[in-house]
Amino acid sequence: MEHLNIAVAQFEPKDGDKSYNLLKISELTKKAKSKGADLISFHEMAITAYTYTKDLSRKMIENLAEEVPNGKSTRELINIAEEYNIPILTGLIEKENDEIYNTYICVSKDGIIAKFRKLHPFISKYMSPGNEYVVFDLFGWKCGILICYDNNVIENVRATAILGAELIFAPHVTCCTPSTMPGRGYVDDKFWQNRKSDPESLRLEFDGPKGREWLMKWLPARAYDNGIYYAFTNPIGYDGEHLKNGNSMIIDPYGNILSEIKSFDDDITISKISKDKIKLSGGWRYKNARRPELYRHIIGREHKSETTPIWTKKDDK
Repeated sequence: MEHLNIAVAQFEPKDGDKSYNLLKISELTKKAKSKGADLISFHEMAITAYTYTKDLSRKMIENLAEEVPNGKSTRELINIAEEYNIPILTGLIEKENDEIYNTYICVSKDGIIAKFRKLHPFISKYMSPGNEYVVFDLFGWKCGILICYDNNVIENVRATAILGAELIFAPHVTCCTPSTMPGRGYVDDKFWQNRKSDPESLRLEFDGPKGREWLMKWLPARAYDNGIYYAFTNPIGYDGEHLKNGNSMIIDPYGNILSEIKSFDDDITISKISKDKIKLSGGWRYKNARRPELYRHIIGREHKSETTPIWTKKDDK
């Protein structure tokens, strides 16, 4: 298919409530299909919620984790995909032997299409990192997956693009948390509670440096520099004790936003993407102009830092 109608979703998950979260996935999948979407993508660990898992014991994490593809949640996703005849991408906690992963899967009515394990997990010290990139075929499109922090390490995006990805699914649980960057921080609960009577104030918070404004500093650049489409997903409302801004969006190879969810509700947005735009983009030319012999030995060099990477800190793994 030279053209593809892709949907990205946002919803407010319930901590550890797989039945509720799968129901929301089903409802939004039905909505996407009714509006002509060919596939739908949800956020990171959408089946369990994300932030609250930082305080869970290993036993509690293990109780949430499931095998893929034989776990109950994966089977339910396949049933939903079959009911509406549309592929679904979403996140869950996977267990394999003694390892636990933050995993993102793509399923269709025929079963698992792809599985990716987050390369840089740090929400729980009990989660192991994935160790490989994934590129897979979906309706004749080469697709990749990078989960949240994976997208901030720019080599991951370039590597996935070099492996052939034309579209990267980027499931997140992000924004509205403190940072050393000026203007970052939590959004006060009062804005969320007053979202119906005073939506303008909440939108200013969500679109400012705590949320969308930060995303715009780097997210379109990942698409632009690599000449690829980006499908960004993020929850709306509370994930654990953290308020999240949604703003799920689809970005083209020029770095332009094709569509974006601006509501405070559980919702979707759909965009038509086309392959012809990829080879017209600057990023396509930049990839073809690369001279790997100049920097192959540099890119592979170990980075030495005076600070400890966030994913190795004891409290934040």
